Amino acid sequence: MNNQVNDATDRRAMVALAGAILLASLGISIATVALPALARSLSADVQDVQWVVLAYLLAVTIAIVSAGRLGDLYGSRRVLVAGLVLFTAAAAACTAANSLHWLVAGRAAQGLGAAILMSLPVAMAKGLVDQKRVGSTMGLLGTMSAIGTALGPSLGGLLIGAFGWRAAFAWLTLSGAVLLALTMKAISDTGKPGNRNGRMDWAGNAWLAMALLCLALSTTGGAVGLGMPWWSLLAGAALALAAFVRAELATDSPLVPVGLLRDRSLATSLAMNLLVGAIMMSTLVVGPFFLSFGLGLNEGATGLVMAAGPIAAALSGVPAGHLTDRIGPERTLMAGLALATAGLCCFAVAPPRWHVPGYLLALVMITPGFQLFLAANNTAVLRDAADRHKGMVSGLLGLSRNLGFMAGASLLPLVFASQLDGQGIAASTARDIARAFSGTFFFAAGLGTLATVLACAGTAAKRQLS
Repeated sequence: MNNQVNDATDRRAMVALAGAILLASLGISIATVALPALARSLSADVQDVQWVVLAYLLAVTIAIVSAGRLGDLYGSRRVLVAGLVLFTAAAAACTAANSLHWLVAGRAAQGLGAAILMSLPVAMAKGLVDQKRVGSTMGLLGTMSAIGTALGPSLGGLLIGAFGWRAAFAWLTLSGAVLLALTMKAISDTGKPGNRNGRMDWAGNAWLAMALLCLALSTTGGAVGLGMPWWSLLAGAALALAAFVRAELATDSPLVPVGLLRDRSLATSLAMNLLVGAIMMSTLVVGPFFLSFGLGLNEGATGLVMAAGPIAAALSGVPAGHLTDRIGPERTLMAGLALATAGLCCFAVAPPRWHVPGYLLALVMITPGFQLFLAANNTAVLRDAADRHKGMVSGLLGLSRNLGFMAGASLLPLVFASQLDGQGIAASTARDIARAFSGTFFFAAGLGTLATVLACAGTAAKRQLS
């Protein structure tokens, strides 16, 4: 009987953790469809309105490592509840905002809460399930992220079309309140405050936040909005990063132990995570240009074709986790990278020849490959992480993925545009666009090959140590 009660409690806790991942992902995607309505309602330019999405992403990127560290120090359950309170309150403030400035401020606060919702569930799930089922759990959480990404535009479109842009943030407020109640009931407070001997490294946190802010602004177009050249922000990021390393070496309780990053296995996993994050952005930022200008699809048809990616991710996440448990994370990771790289090559060849069917074929190949990699990489990293560092390590995984997203969002469109012979995309022929599309995905396949080389090197290093 006690085992049945414990299993039911663990299932409710997993529902709460999965819901946190879903809500944080939904917070990104549901706001994107609100931008046109916000521009009309608040009489704002597109360049100004984009900060509604950008502020959220920047806050998540800046705070995700610190969020994991706070969970290690003060208890994951307490910090998760605090994150839900912040997310819900900020969503309510966004609902009531009467100017763009207040809305952007609310979204930044919401992003700080979302950083906690993204980092802690992955670390907490490790302690709720048997070690033999960690891979399945990572696959489930990956599926929730994909569902949130896929659900946001359609749900937001329905709500905004029926009730206006405030309805999207009202939905996030209601969802946050429900999830907060579920979390407080489903996840018990063990009374353990975390690492009693540790403390928060506020100096290191400030320097890391400064470095990430400058880097994020330089790669997401924020530099344009601030009137600053991108190179000055990159220089600021480098200086702040140097100050961060110096601060970490000087403190007894660092935010990110520098010695931990000397671990080749962890460093390799984070580098692969960054590369795969950049590759994942290829279909999101380059795909619409090819579908719209190269194949002549309208917005509705383009959205339907691209929706196949998140749907495939949602369907393949849990099976990817089961496979990780069955054959081990190392083999699953290699299989995922091989499938993703083959899918990238398919993107370079099939869509220009077979149009929409070729595009869908490539998506069906590449998306399960990503899910296999993510489930296996997360499982391997958390399996090797010490309990006192699991929140921080989970935050590093999220940070490397977000940095990859931002790098891919800026680099891959540049690769695509550089192959149009100096012409704007509107002035290019369908053949030129198809050629640029192929070249971009061959470049992405090169990044996938680099990630595979890193995986092989990491496996060889583990064998030497063992």
